[in-house]
Amino acid sequence: MSFEGTGNYYLNPELREIVHIAISMEKPLLLTGEAGTGKTQLAFEVSRALGLAMEEARCKSTFKGEELCYNYDTVLRLNDSRFGSGKSGRDVDNIWDYLNFGPIGRAFRSEDRRVLLLDEIDKTDSDTQDNLLDMLEDGSFVIREINHKVSARVKPIIIITSNAKRELSDPFLRRCFCHHIPFPEMEEMSKIVRLHYPDVPEPFLDASLTTFYKLREESFEKPPATAELLDWIGSMRAADIKAPGAGRSIPNIGTLLKRTQDLLKFKGVRGPLRF
Repeated sequence: MSFEGTGNYYLNPELREIVHIAISMEKPLLLTGEAGTGKTQLAFEVSRALGLAMEEARCKSTFKGEELCYNYDTVLRLNDSRFGSGKSGRDVDNIWDYLNFGPIGRAFRSEDRRVLLLDEIDKTDSDTQDNLLDMLEDGSFVIREINHKVSARVKPIIIITSNAKRELSDPFLRRCFCHHIPFPEMEEMSKIVRLHYPDVPEPFLDASLTTFYKLREESFEKPPATAELLDWIGSMRAADIKAPGAGRSIPNIGTLLKRTQDLLKFKGVRGPLRF
């Protein structure tokens, strides 16, 4: 089982190799890089290309590793014990009727191989990261309330992303294959755009990329990334704009710059641009 990219995702040789190795060796693949470089999208494209179901966890600072595996609904069980479960089919004496499995739990209990995405893992604390990696490395977790071990029937393809807003622990990094997705150079970006807009005229594309990379050279708080470029080109195509413009005449600038202070700077309210 290997992933060779799709018509919507440009896969350079280095990334293709590390994805193939991670899938073959059943190791978690940790992807780092600037927001908008396709880290999260890679997991969805692997799922789509290989025909595998997807389990996704958008990580938060409040997450604990256990809740990504399962949740025991004590309140519902207490309510059923007092008032009855009615026609729900739940049996108050059967704890399994009150267990809700999270993305890791569903991926482990599935009869088929799945893609498991842990998105923006750097938002969690180091203890949660280490707990997660123990579960993912062992392919198992324990339901504490009944001391029952759930082992993965088929190990999922695990893809983890990080925007590097918080340092990941050494034990976490040691258990992963790691790959940093650098921001694409103009030539590679041209290939990415062509996947989404194959019929875009060459002069239009060249001018768009020139303007885009000039904007990235400015000290914006959130410089435009690949996702913004694709949205920008799409918006210009939809509006039948023949030229992308330059300087302060860039059309649909709100598809490229998203922060208020960046938009104010672009409009000249907060300092000049170097266009």
